[in-house]
Amino acid sequence: MIDYSFSIAELEYFLLIFTRVTCFIYIAPFYSMNNTPRRLKIGFGFFVSVLLYFMMLPHTEVVYHSVEGYAMIVLKEAVTGLLIGFGADICTSIVALAGQITDMDIGLAMATLLDPTTNEQTSITGVFYQYVITLMLIASGMYRFILRALADTYTLIPVNGAVFHETALLNAMLKFMYDYVVIGFRICLPVFIVILLLNVILGILAKVSPQLNMFSVGMQIKILVGLAVIFLTSSMLPGAADFIFTEMKRMMVAFVEGMM
Repeated sequence: MIDYSFSIAELEYFLLIFTRVTCFIYIAPFYSMNNTPRRLKIGFGFFVSVLLYFMMLPHTEVVYHSVEGYAMIVLKEAVTGLLIGFGADICTSIVALAGQITDMDIGLAMATLLDPTTNEQTSITGVFYQYVITLMLIASGMYRFILRALADTYTLIPVNGAVFHETALLNAMLKFMYDYVVIGFRICLPVFIVILLLNVILGILAKVSPQLNMFSVGMQIKILVGLAVIFLTSSMLPGAADFIFTEMKRMMVAFVEGMM
């Protein structure tokens, strides 16, 4: 016969695990898509919390002296889960930067779409890069890695064991800002180089033949050439997905180290 009884201390410990897991799911890539029903997210977080609860037996005692003390522990677990998920989520914004630079070069900067996964206005190329690289990350097992990383954080950062080091977290963000520009520019570099050479050619033609309206002709040529380069360089997107996956791993490790 299965015994379903539990003590108040066990319930409090489970709720702390549930808080970290649900906050992580709320912000982590793939799990935090807005088109995923909230009930499904909560149910998934509940079952993951149950598995982690039994994996961490025996439990360490959570010491607090008042309701306010327990509330502070809940808040600490929520911030811990949000920071771990945020470390993975910000890496997906690199693709949006690459798409904005690409559309600005080929003349599609004013054409934007509503991304249903984020409810934000995104450039056309950014949406294309976003979905292709997201599919590649899912195929490579990104969703399993970040969930496994969350489970491993309970070994490094036990319940009520997070210690926030502001300097380490700030250094991690500064390092990400550098990688954000470098990786984003790497993704759009082929289009940038080709459009730069095309601008040079159009400038020379404008000097050689002033009677030609290179402004109106150049806009159409840029779009055609830009779309052709995007199509021809699609085989390079797996390498871009590898860059983002590596950065995602590094940022999650950096944020966890900043809370140890």
